[in-house]
Amino acid sequence: MTIATREADVAIVGAGLAGLTAALDLERAGRTVVVLEARDRVGGRTLNADIGDGKVVEMGGQWIGPTQDHIAALAKDLGVEAFPTYYEGDHLTTLDGQVRRHAEPFPELTQTVEAELDEALRRLHELASKVPIDAPWDAPDAATLDTTTFEEWIRANVGDPGVRDIVRVIADVHATPAAELSLLWTLHALKSANGFESMVSVTGGAQQDRFVGGSQAVSIRAAERLGDAIELEAPARAIDRELDPVLIRTDRLQVTARRVVIAVPPILAARIAFEPPLPSDKDAILTRMHPGSVIKVNVVYEEPFWRDEGLSGQWLDPSQPLSIGLDNSPPEGSPGVLVGFFETEAARRFSGAPPEDRKEAALSSIVASFGPKAADPQRYHELDWSAEPWTRGCYAGQPAIGATVAFGRALRTPLGPIHWAGAETATMWNGYLDGAVASGHRAAQEVNEALG
Repeated sequence: MTIATREADVAIVGAGLAGLTAALDLERAGRTVVVLEARDRVGGRTLNADIGDGKVVEMGGQWIGPTQDHIAALAKDLGVEAFPTYYEGDHLTTLDGQVRRHAEPFPELTQTVEAELDEALRRLHELASKVPIDAPWDAPDAATLDTTTFEEWIRANVGDPGVRDIVRVIADVHATPAAELSLLWTLHALKSANGFESMVSVTGGAQQDRFVGGSQAVSIRAAERLGDAIELEAPARAIDRELDPVLIRTDRLQVTARRVVIAVPPILAARIAFEPPLPSDKDAILTRMHPGSVIKVNVVYEEPFWRDEGLSGQWLDPSQPLSIGLDNSPPEGSPGVLVGFFETEAARRFSGAPPEDRKEAALSSIVASFGPKAADPQRYHELDWSAEPWTRGCYAGQPAIGATVAFGRALRTPLGPIHWAGAETATMWNGYLDGAVASGHRAAQEVNEALG
């Protein structure tokens, strides 16, 4: 087999939002780039699925909200429009086996329970306010916070079981059990997303809007602009970082470049064979950024029947494996689509199950909230992100207990000619689409400064 060769000013590993953003910035600055992507597509952790008639649903990251200005600007530049997530009508929450219908995001709570929730969130926000957004390891008592789990904090500070479940939503957003998240990183994540309400809300929050044509449309448009700078089915296997220029080896071509941007999930970056090997702190933080566990499900119906019943499509039922979801219908409102998630323990439990068992569990979960009309969809789409070989989990990697203080400084620090991007390296909106785009801008700026 003949190995092709390419030369560029900059080689970028990964054609997700971070890598594509860096490539666009660098080309705009007059640099030549090659983008190496292991998959046969662009988009990374964003992916559209066809549901017929030219319409799609999003199987990966999809939402955009206020203050997420980097992804908004990129989409606008590429001609991808946004539209509001459908959120009209009442929501459904199951508590103590009873489905409750309510107009507010959360069901009505007793005065005592609401006071306890407000106090718990106040304490968390107060702690988060002291965490430097770009250097959480410098927070007061950082070492103690980083070796305390979020679950330990919840149990020590929240008595009501229902309030505990609400507070644990912060961990659910990252698809990682609270017992596996350090309190320090949880506080950083809370601050990164502008607080609890911003993190979990639809209107005025991180789930407020979606992209016409699906979120992957942003990456597809970026790839069209970059043209033959992108090399698909070319996973970076080895990087000789002491050569000048740097040599990157893939399965079918070799690339030489003056600078390299690594824009893949840390767990994958750690599997690249670097020569010489990475310093211990860099290797340690990459291998300790554990991705969350998610199976995303989109269920397609002929029409959004819940809208006729005055429902928003949002449901929450912690007793079900598919425990939470929203209306995910196309902007025209037809067909009707409900999107739901197997998260954390449920995702781990069903990851190895037969597909028909997952489908049965998903539909049973939706029927428990919406009734028998939900039992007979037209289409069913699912994606287990933990089983994706070039992702290994979603929504993003979270540092292991104690890893932020011990090794966090090394995560995005350039290493000679190697620069680091990706949603996990962002400060604001860490782990989100916006954080990925912001990290691409930062990495491109670092490269441009280094190249003069």
